[in-house]
Amino acid sequence: MHTGPVQTERVGTDRLQAGDYIEAWHNGKLFHQGRVTDVVPKLDLFWILDARSGTRRLLDPEALDIIRREDMALDGSEPRNYPAGAPDRTPNAEPMSA
Repeated sequence: MHTGPVQTERVGTDRLQAGDYIEAWHNGKLFHQGRVTDVVPKLDLFWILDARSGTRRLLDPEALDIIRREDMALDGSEPRNYPAGAPDRTPNAEPMSA
């Protein structure tokens, strides 16, 4: 079990790759989270497999704050700790519908 500080990093599509686990925030609310499946850096867009719905989502980082979660388990389970710098997130927060 991970007990140290959670590693997060705000990223653009030029620094994302398939397999990265991200959270997409807007105005302090979590809208989407999941694993990156495809990246289109020239268009500054990327796809994720949404952890809540199980569907693919095309995300626009111009409209969202994208945070890469370094602590996300490879088995897809929810992280146990949340970063101190994450926007007002609590362990009970649920992603909002778009």
